[in-house]
Amino acid sequence: MTTTTAVPGLSGPAAQAATAVGQLLAGHAPLGVAYSGGVDSATLLALAVRTLGPTNVVAVLGVSPSLATDERARAHETAAVIGARVVEIETHEGESEAYRANGPDRCFHCKDELFARIDDELVAELGLAAVAYGENADDAERPDRPGAQAATNHSVLRPMAEAGMTKAMVREVARALAVPVADKPAAPCLASRIPHFEEVTPEKLRQVDRAEGALRRLGFTDCRVRHHGDVARIELLPDELLTAVQRREEVDRAVRDAGFRFAALDLRGIQSGAFTLPLVSVRG
Repeated sequence: MTTTTAVPGLSGPAAQAATAVGQLLAGHAPLGVAYSGGVDSATLLALAVRTLGPTNVVAVLGVSPSLATDERARAHETAAVIGARVVEIETHEGESEAYRANGPDRCFHCKDELFARIDDELVAELGLAAVAYGENADDAERPDRPGAQAATNHSVLRPMAEAGMTKAMVREVARALAVPVADKPAAPCLASRIPHFEEVTPEKLRQVDRAEGALRRLGFTDCRVRHHGDVARIELLPDELLTAVQRREEVDRAVRDAGFRFAALDLRGIQSGAFTLPLVSVRG
């Protein structure tokens, strides 16, 4: 078994945090990593492979209508570079009335479903000693991350948060380990594009997925398409707003082909937690 925890070329607090993560993972083999393909879970996966060895780590990718088509494909590509096996597991959060109701706790029901499926279907089959997920130290302080409670309920490890690894450190470690998504923007699940208390449905998720995929194919590097009924409210990086105006006919066609009647460009750009943060209070 590999026991290396130090990351070559890395120094300072990020190096210390990476070593601490490795130490926290040691002894938890075989390990399942709840994996989305984003920089947090990919970095945790890379550290786990480095610490425990590729045969002792499996990336568990939850698949449901809330997972964007492009994100699913890229997750597999990233795991292949890291050298980790991916196991897909279907999740059925859409069957939960509480999830469909889309309150500020929606992420709890989604993560609870994922961790329950892993417990019920994979732990015994794969002989997993533990399951970990990629919460970082910054996310641990945010009030709009109810999925953390689901992790607690299912005894899921969160070694990066425990080691004090911030988002900036995560990206630093990812670059040192040549993780392909080291600088990838955050990509929350598609359900996050639907305003709270408006029902999450497969049709709405498909509309968002198609619209965002079309915008990326037009060359926009990051985007959110917020679902407001007939209206697609488009969030882009601030330096790409002018491009969207200049190519407004193509942008309009992209969202109309996805099933929307109108396209609206949000001048504030990308907004993390746009629907959830106004409804939750800071953790005490």
